[in-house]
This record gives sequence, C-alpha cells and structure tokens, in this order.
Amino acid sequence: YTATGDQHGKVYMYVVNVDDRTLEAVDPYARAVTLNGNRSVVVDLAKSNPTGFATEKKPTFSGKPTDAIVYELHVRDLSIDSSSGVTAARKGKYLAFTETSTVLPTNTSVKTGISSIKDLGVTHVQLMPVYDFGSVNEAAPTFNWGYDPQNYNVPEGSYSSNPSDPMTRINELKQAIQSMHAQGLRVIMDVVYNHVMNPNTFSQESIVPGYFFRTDASGNLTNSSGCGNDIASERPMVRKFIVDSVSYWAKEYHMDGFRFDILGLTDITTFNQIRSALDGIDNTILTLGEGWNTDGVLPFNQRAAQPNISQIPRASLFNDQSRDGIKGDTGNALGKGYVNGWPDAYVKQVINGIVGQTNSTYGDGPTRSWTTTEPGQSVNYVEVHDGLTLRDKLVATGVSSTTLAQTDKFAASLVFLMQGLPFMQAGQEFMRTKNGDANSYKSSDAINSLKWGLALTNADVRNYYKGLIALRKAHPLFRLTTTAAINSSFKWAPYYNIPNALGYTWTGGKAIGDTWDSIAVAHNPSTSAGTMTLPSTATWYVVVNDKTAGTTTLQTLSNTNKLPVPARGTVVAYRF
Repeated sequence: YTATGDQHGKVYMYVVNVDDRTLEAVDPYARAVTLNGNRSVVVDLAKSNPTGFATEKKPTFSGKPTDAIVYELHVRDLSIDSSSGVTAARKGKYLAFTETSTVLPTNTSVKTGISSIKDLGVTHVQLMPVYDFGSVNEAAPTFNWGYDPQNYNVPEGSYSSNPSDPMTRINELKQAIQSMHAQGLRVIMDVVYNHVMNPNTFSQESIVPGYFFRTDASGNLTNSSGCGNDIASERPMVRKFIVDSVSYWAKEYHMDGFRFDILGLTDITTFNQIRSALDGIDNTILTLGEGWNTDGVLPFNQRAAQPNISQIPRASLFNDQSRDGIKGDTGNALGKGYVNGWPDAYVKQVINGIVGQTNSTYGDGPTRSWTTTEPGQSVNYVEVHDGLTLRDKLVATGVSSTTLAQTDKFAASLVFLMQGLPFMQAGQEFMRTKNGDANSYKSSDAINSLKWGLALTNADVRNYYKGLIALRKAHPLFRLTTTAAINSSFKWAPYYNIPNALGYTWTGGKAIGDTWDSIAVAHNPSTSAGTMTLPSTATWYVVVNDKTAGTTTLQTLSNTNKLPVPARGTVVAYRF
C-alpha cells in the first residue's frame, strides 16, 4: 500500500495473512502509538522536538566507565510524593524533570528533584523503563517498574501529560532529557530485550509466528527470563531489530547509555553489534548490563554473561559478588556482610571489589566467580530498584538505630572507593526505605516514591555521599582504567590486631595527573578502633572518616606513619 501526501498523525495497522489466519499487528518499528499502544501512528519526528533539541550539546564526558557515577531513577518516583515540590500537574510525569529549582515545601533550604540530583554530583541518571510497557493503563496510571515491553520504539504514555496524543509523550520525554543535559547530567535508558509483556499479542509474533521467541524441544516457549518468554536474539532479524532499536533511541532521543536487563539472555554477537553501532553514533555512550549466567537454550559460550566478559569488552556488568560482600546475601534478608556483622565471611569478596574484580595480583582468585578484563567492567553497588534498600537490609540484619547511619556510610565508602563504575539507587543517599518491600514492582506510591523530607532528616548521610562522590571525581587514583595500573599502584598496609580490617594505598598519583601522589585507605569492620601503618613517615592529611567525607582536610597528621581508624568506618588520607 502506498499513501501519498503528508500522513502525519495517520493511525495505521498491518493486516497479515499467515497460515490461513488474518491478524492485525502494530508496526514493530512504530515510532508513535495511540493510547495504551494499541495502534501505530505515522509521525513527523521533527515536529516532536522541543526548541533547541536537535542542536543541543551533551554534557562533557570522557566515555570511560570509571569516570561515571550512575543514579538509578524511576520517572514516577521522582516527583509523585507531596514532598517533591513539583507542580501538581507534572507530578509523576516527564515534565517533572524540567523543573530544576524545586525545594522541600516545608523547608525551602532543602533541594529536591533534579536540583538535588545535580547537587549530589552524579554524572548519569539511569531512567527505569521509559519505552511503552503494557503493565499500566495509560488512561489511569498506577505504579509499575515497567519491565514489560509492548512497543519497543515508543515512549511510555503514562508519564505523559496527554497519553491520548501520540506526539505529546515523544516531545515530553525529549524535554526531560534536554533538561537533564542542561543540568550537566547524562541519561541512561533501561532496556529489556530479553522478554516482552505478552508474546501471544506481540506484533512480531503476529507477523512471523514462532520466530521472535525461543522454544524448547517440544515447541513451548522457554522461560529463562522468569517472565514467560525469552527473545531469540541470536536469530538474524531479531538481532537486527534490537540493534536498530537501540540505535534509534541513541540518535532520536540523544540517550547517553543503555542498561540491559538480564543481558545474559542476549547472545554475544548481538551485544557486540549493538556496541559497534553505538560507537558509530557516539563512542562515549555507556553500556551496562545484568550479566547473570542464566540457564536456557542459548549455549553457554554464546551468552553475554559474567563468565564470558572477555568476549564483550565494552560491557560493564553488575558486580553481585562485591554487592553481597558488603551488605550480605541479597536473596536472604537476614544474611549479613562485611559492614554489618560477618566480615570474616565476606572480606575476600570485598577485596575483589576494591581492585575492580580484575585478575589483579592483589585480588583473591579462588573467591572470584568471574573476572573483568579491566576495572570499568565492574559496576559496584549495594542498592538497586529490586531487593531491599540498603537501609532496609541493614535494619533486617539487626543494625541498631544508633549505628544505622554510620553503617550506611561505611557501606557507601566501599562502593565509591572501589575501582570500577559506582552505581546507586535514587534516595540511597538519604537512606531511602521501602518499608522492607524487596519486590516493589507494582506496590503503591506510598512504598516507592521518593520522600524528599529524608534529605533533611538524614542530611549528614547525604552529605557523606556527596563528599565521597566529589572525592572520587577529583582524584584519578580512584578511577584507574587497567589491571596493570592497579597492580602498579596498589599496596597493602598492615593493621594492628584488627581481624578482617583492610588497609591499602594507591601510589603514583602525580604520574597520572592526580594532585595527590599517594592515598591511604582503611576500612575497619570491627567494633574496636584500630591503627593502620602507613607506607612512609610523612605529613598525611585526612579527608574521610566515619562521620565526614570529601576533599577538605579534616585532620593533619604530622611526621607519622600511623593512621587511627575508628570502629565500623573508613578513613582516607593523602600526602603530596
């Protein structure tokens, strides 16, 4: 069928005859849809651009994963709570991101929303799914994480001020991205190319039945994703669709990175083709993923998973070993970790995290279930959208209210001082709680929304995170890019009689452009204070302790090689 003339706004469908069946299907490559994604719409995308969007300049970024600090955020969570200070009509919407000077209504000295995120100092905001997903009625939106793809190349309508207008959602998502870019924040898109909401009604299945999804020997859909279906990325036209889709978001929406849900279900060739396509668009775009080694019909040696990380060199994978090492088993709410009571069980996993999960001389090979080829491949974190928040995990493992803030700071110091790519969930900086809900994918706004009043209540914790971020950004010794650099810079430093305490230095800073030549770091999980022996007698300047973090000198230690370290805390000192 050929249509002549301007078709902007025209609603259309494909009518497909397959095996004596006639089916209607949404265009799999649709750029716009009607309410709830039920019909494709022709659009002139140039008309969707906010003023200046086509020529905007992205925030400067090196492209090195180790230079990134990622802040995971749900669109609705940002502003839906009354504490956000966002205009009522924009709460829970893309347009909330365009309000860049919001404050806590009850205390205007406290920043909220994008203003607070910018102030924190992170480099990238990772948006949880903003493609069109099927788990929410766009006409009457409720909360959902959104890991249920329906139309891959269209923005979700429930975050739009008018989901019935196909152009509004496109324009408003672009406004959100443009606003963050103007605030110096790059934007990562959370994508799910491993399963769909409903395989039976998915457009590709209607057009070419049996091609888009993996099946077992009996012809049944496989379920390695846990969502009832697995996308067959290894098939040429499925692979092409995925590469085309990611490229489209990068070019049309100016996305600065992609986080791949259950990347281990995607084949290696497809990921590398995605990376190659992105490099042709902008080689500073980041690619993160969940590299879980998930069993299924895809052969082991084809999986873009942790054990095969050497074959996907531009992938940064979430480090579950250091995560569980710091705070305890994520799958067991009561399981403790290095900072909250079981340091002897997890100290080696923490060590591996400190050296970026690399095959470093100083790591512990026997406890590594996977090894990076360079530190930027390790995404270091203790909290994401799924599982207990860090605060809730610490409470569940018996950390008392009197030591909760200090233990939270201790955990954060490990994440931000590890070599690799640090990652955090929105609100982690002010001890976000979901009331113990570890799987809040469709829970209420009362559970999920960001309560900005906590930024005031827990201001000391937030300031500690802010200080750690500033310290990391200011000093290349915390952002080494190769295993060889780690081996040449890292040195152990002994403690006095404190089991499982970790003391070490990063040296050679001046040679790589750092203003500090040597940085000493001490982590003490014990309930007793300790003393670390520094590598040389000199004047050392303390910038981090168990209460305060940053780049400002807190204490000067003259003509000494001893560094006092408090219980359940981290100390950082430097010398020129």
